[in-house]
Parts: sequence; C-alpha cells; structure tokens
Amino acid sequence: QVQLVESGGGLVQAGDSLRLSCTASGISINYAMGWFRQAPGKAREFVAAIRWSAGSTYYADSVKGRFTISGDNAKNTVYLQMNSLKPEDTAVYVCAAQAHYGLESAIRLRGAYDYWGQGTQVTVSS
Repeated sequence: QVQLVESGGGLVQAGDSLRLSCTASGISINYAMGWFRQAPGKAREFVAAIRWSAGSTYYADSVKGRFTISGDNAKNTVYLQMNSLKPEDTAVYVCAAQAHYGLESAIRLRGAYDYWGQGTQVTVSS
C-alpha cells in the first residue's frame, strides 16, 4: 500500500519560513515528486517538483525564489522549504509522486502524478 504523509504545516506570520516534509512508504521515490496546493474555493495548483534522474527542479512563478524543493532518497522523503511566506500562500499543501517516468513537459500537471497525500495546512497571517 502506497502512502504519502505530509508534515510541517502550521500558522505563521507573513515573512516567516516553514519546511514541509513528505515521506513515502510502499513506493521508492525514483521518478518525480511534486507539491501542489489548494486554497479554499480554488483549484489545486502546482507549486514545485523534482525529477530524481536529472536532479531537475521546477517551480510555479508565484513561488520561484522563495520556495525550494529537495529530497532524500535514502529517507524516501521530499521537502519544501518555504521562505518569505505571504498570506496568499495560505492553502492545504499536498505531496504527489509519480510511479513511472513521465514527460518533463507534464511535470506541472496533476494528471502526471499517480499517488497523493492527504495534505498539510499552511496558514500565513498578515
């Protein structure tokens, strides 16, 4: 059984930092993993992703320069370091994993991922 478990969310003030973690079980994170977020009343949107084969990282324009995705294959864990948080970053952050190599061009699409976590709430107050 594949499980992705996120942790690290919380309530912070604007300008603060948080680090989210996502640990996978039942699957080896050999392909790509991503972070998405969903704010109330909005669609789930891409935040960041990492492809292990090339060590490539990808970011949404809204978080580029503030967020950093990284991972530890030995721990089957991917991280999202979030700095300079803004109120508009408030959302449930969800981790996702690919079960096979997919097109690089699809890395930002929800349909490119096979497994999803339950999410962790991040709230940024102004």
